[in-house]
Amino acid sequence: MSVWSQLSRLLTVDDTIIDEDFSLIGDDEGEDGDQAQEDAQQDRPHKKKSQPRSQTSDQESKQKTDQKTEQKSEQQAESEPPMERTKRGFVKPRKIGAQARQQEPKEKAEVPAPAARKSKVKLQQKKRQQPAPAKETVQPPQKKPDHQVKVPDQVPDELSANLSVNRAMVENIFFLPQNADVIIRDFTITSDTPIKAIAVFLEGMSDKTIINNNILEPLMLFSGLPAHDTTRTRVQMVKERLLPGNQIMEFGKWDDVKNGILSGSTALFLDGADKALLMETKGWEHRGVSDTKTETVVRGPHDAFNENLRTNTGLVRSRFRSERLITEMMQVGVLAPTDIAIMYVQGLTNKKLVGEIRRRIQAIDIDFLQDSGTLEQLIEESRKSFIPKMMATERPDRVAAFLSEGFVAIFVGHSPYVLIAPSLLFSMLHTAEDVYIAFPFGTFIRIIRFVAFVIAILLPGTYIAVTNYHPEMIPTDLMLTIASARERVPFPAVVEVLLMELALELIREAGIRIPNVIGPTIGIVGALILGQAAVEAGVVSPLLVIVVAVTALAAFTMPNYNMSFAVRTLRFVFIFAAAGWGFYGITLAIMVTLMHWATLKSFGVPILSPLAPRQKASMDVILRGPVYRNEVRPVSLRPQDAVRQEKIIRKWAPEVRDSAEAKHKMLEDMKQPTLSPRNDVQVEPKFREGGDTDD
Repeated sequence: MSVWSQLSRLLTVDDTIIDEDFSLIGDDEGEDGDQAQEDAQQDRPHKKKSQPRSQTSDQESKQKTDQKTEQKSEQQAESEPPMERTKRGFVKPRKIGAQARQQEPKEKAEVPAPAARKSKVKLQQKKRQQPAPAKETVQPPQKKPDHQVKVPDQVPDELSANLSVNRAMVENIFFLPQNADVIIRDFTITSDTPIKAIAVFLEGMSDKTIINNNILEPLMLFSGLPAHDTTRTRVQMVKERLLPGNQIMEFGKWDDVKNGILSGSTALFLDGADKALLMETKGWEHRGVSDTKTETVVRGPHDAFNENLRTNTGLVRSRFRSERLITEMMQVGVLAPTDIAIMYVQGLTNKKLVGEIRRRIQAIDIDFLQDSGTLEQLIEESRKSFIPKMMATERPDRVAAFLSEGFVAIFVGHSPYVLIAPSLLFSMLHTAEDVYIAFPFGTFIRIIRFVAFVIAILLPGTYIAVTNYHPEMIPTDLMLTIASARERVPFPAVVEVLLMELALELIREAGIRIPNVIGPTIGIVGALILGQAAVEAGVVSPLLVIVVAVTALAAFTMPNYNMSFAVRTLRFVFIFAAAGWGFYGITLAIMVTLMHWATLKSFGVPILSPLAPRQKASMDVILRGPVYRNEVRPVSLRPQDAVRQEKIIRKWAPEVRDSAEAKHKMLEDMKQPTLSPRNDVQVEPKFREGGDTDD
């Protein structure tokens, strides 16, 4: 075939194969699609010139190859199992036999459309003109399988006692053999009566060493079970005598078995048993415990959470060693479930708070939960405010500290950040290092942090208000300096500030996305070069560069990442308010912001508590008081035990030991019988000083 004929064939547009309503052709419509393609080939205009014999032979060979490929595609379409759609729209395999084909609806037997009838007539005429070759008329006999296992169309709830049926159901659920991650290991357990068994696990999710040493080796080499009549006894004997695993569970429903396999466990099916054993063999690769990335401290622990859920809960439990620390497990996700853990202290955390968090998580209907940030957006109150209503932390020591005060920690699988609920505004301005240093230094650092919080929000707006509306509020010398510096700037103060703020946000975003090797360098050098070039070009004034730099430094002091986003967003609100009305606009924006914050709640707790509403609290709110003066927990949480510690805890100090209150306390302790540490723990402690016994 010549090059020109190939090009003309590629450039030819056939309108007969274009339909107004585009739809993907299904398995049942394959014949119509082939007929339409053949009709289109017939309707295509022929060349007037006669073709050589070599070209005709090439065409005949090409037609033969096309027929072979069509036959192969039809065989593959018949071999592939059809898909059954569930109520949520997901598809799963469904094997149809001869009975199912007979039960198909008879709507296809209706009168076909005119286009279909025309194509069918043309196809019949073509077949009469061109008889099929002899090779196609003779069909080889089909070999029947040795054994045929009947699999129901839908996955049943209970397991079957037939091992072949269970194996077929596993292949049906996990789309075998298309799915290459699922491994099925067939073996035989040696006993008085040999027992056939299969082990099912996921490649990459399970540890092969554990499977070989703790499952296959004991069952294949060291087994020797006597024959038993009941299948339940057989499962129990294998579980109790042959499997040395530390965590083995017995399930009889397919949903439990499927979720266990997807979680990394290995499922063991025995012939003649309608139960399956799930053994803990999780062993996928994950990042180890490393240093913190966003909450670094100078003094204090440096370990942080990673992407393993059980590692994260273990880091918290290693610090908070109490039998009253409860971890509840649940899953969220219809298409791909994600593990979620709720951690709280029994007898301390408010039961209503735990129940509300549990209710919101269980009410989520989503296909796949990606991260803890997605869960935060799904369970928190309305996102009409810039202030986050949940705190995310990567430090185990902070989570343990919050749990001791009555908060609830929410862990999400494959997420290195743990959510703390409820969230208070003042808690987001605290760091873990505040507790590890003496209270004078901690108080000083907190004062600087609160001042930086105000500067990061109000400083650019204050600059605009002073330069545009209220120049009389600053000294004359400073006013003349600002005026002379802005003499060459062609833009108003609002445009000048917005340009610098946008440039700063670009540098910040670029520093995050650029690789770590050159990221900090780009941030520092980029800011210096852009600032110097903008001043020399007369685009901005030198004083504005100082204002924007101080604002950026103040924003970097925010210990919480979500809180820093809120500060950066609120800054633009005050910039526009100052550009419109000066200090009056700033005052109005402050009042509206405070009133809005006063109405916000996080799981029923006001975020401005204990200041609004005013409640009894310890000194560890705005300032950093002494550790021995923090007697009460946050009353706004309504904990079951509102007292954190006694008023007198430094009993060794002379001023405390010789006081009248200490002597009275000592006399009372001498009158009471001595309690063991185990008996001293109260499972359901009552409220003390502000607690509430209501659920």
